[in-house]
Amino acid sequence: MICFALRCRLGHEFEGWFKSNEAFEEQQRSGQLECPICGDRAVEKAIMAPAVARSGRNEKPQANATAALLAFLRALRAHVEANFEHVGDRFAEEARKIHYGEAEPRDIYGEATREEVESLLEEGIDIHPLPWVPKLDG
Repeated sequence: MICFALRCRLGHEFEGWFKSNEAFEEQQRSGQLECPICGDRAVEKAIMAPAVARSGRNEKPQANATAALLAFLRALRAHVEANFEHVGDRFAEEARKIHYGEAEPRDIYGEATREEVESLLEEGIDIHPLPWVPKLDG
């Protein structure tokens, strides 16, 4: 596996893990890559510093990766809360209405049971369950 630093046209930077450079290029050519922040599919490799092992460091890479993941998930939560309409436990109902043209298309978020999520996905409704990490508000 190889990790690449990636960037979309709007300048959002993120990482992606790929089996090989060829796997990255194939996903890029086929339009499978997408910015996790804005959804842009024009994704390119960004400049990244190579990982260099340093002797005498007591830093734990796993802890750094976990902290980075949590920071990303908190930023994702803040973006969703700022830009999407919260529909609460009516999420499945509202997603269906939007999908079938019975409601105005808009970005929504809310809560759904596992059964509701599975049903929406089976119907071909494009939803993305997200891990919802708590805010750092002290």
